[in-house]
Amino acid sequence: MDKTQIKNHSCLLSMSKVYVKLGSKQVLSDLELQLHPGEIVTVIGPNGAGKSTLVRVLLGLIKPDKGTITRRAGLTIGYAPQKLQLDRTFPLSVQRFLSMAGRAFKSSDILAALSTTKVRHLFNASIHDLSGGEFQRVLLARAMLRRPDLLVLDEPVQGIDMNGQSDMYQLINDIRDQTGCAILMVSHDLHFVMASTDKVICLNQHVCCSGHPEAVSSHPSYLEIFGRAEASLALYTHHHDHRHTDSGHIVADTAATPNKPSETHHG
Repeated sequence: MDKTQIKNHSCLLSMSKVYVKLGSKQVLSDLELQLHPGEIVTVIGPNGAGKSTLVRVLLGLIKPDKGTITRRAGLTIGYAPQKLQLDRTFPLSVQRFLSMAGRAFKSSDILAALSTTKVRHLFNASIHDLSGGEFQRVLLARAMLRRPDLLVLDEPVQGIDMNGQSDMYQLINDIRDQTGCAILMVSHDLHFVMASTDKVICLNQHVCCSGHPEAVSSHPSYLEIFGRAEASLALYTHHHDHRHTDSGHIVADTAATPNKPSETHHG
């Protein structure tokens, strides 16, 4: 496998024709992926589609059998796992947990990261007493401590109720807007994903389809994997001051009026 560094600052990381085989099973085939600053990309797919393997390859934990991975020089990646098993018999505060995140971080750094994820008040709390949503925000703060160029989030709404999921996706968008980092999310969730991402990659060992959410949501491969009934749950509402091309790209609608009611789109 040829691994080089990207000199073009418009792309942070690229995968080309990546293949991964685990045992006798081909997990990823002919994978293509590009991540750019300020972009939110969400990977969706059924169980066993290779989403977790894709994350491990991206993080450098698995070497592909074939293909090329290129990274921008000096690329920093922050990672928030889907879940983390902690020994409940071991007393551990949020501050202590975050101070163990790879290097010696100052309390001011930890407080800043917790402020970014809106849980600064949990600095001295026990990690074992957190709700699902609080714990996910602490994991996100842990990833933000690295001040990443690329933020990788594996099921960031795991264990969070519906209202909390909406808030978490909004927080992720805010982080992108504030820092300009790229974000790669892995998700099973279709209810909010179409409103919370710039690009969707539908994965099932290979990339079945990818592109803008509205284009992907009507693609035959997407409908085949999720079914029309489940896919129809992926609703989002926004002020319709633009129109969509056949490919799903958004262009300004000069005929739109500022007070036009919101319209609900089916994913």
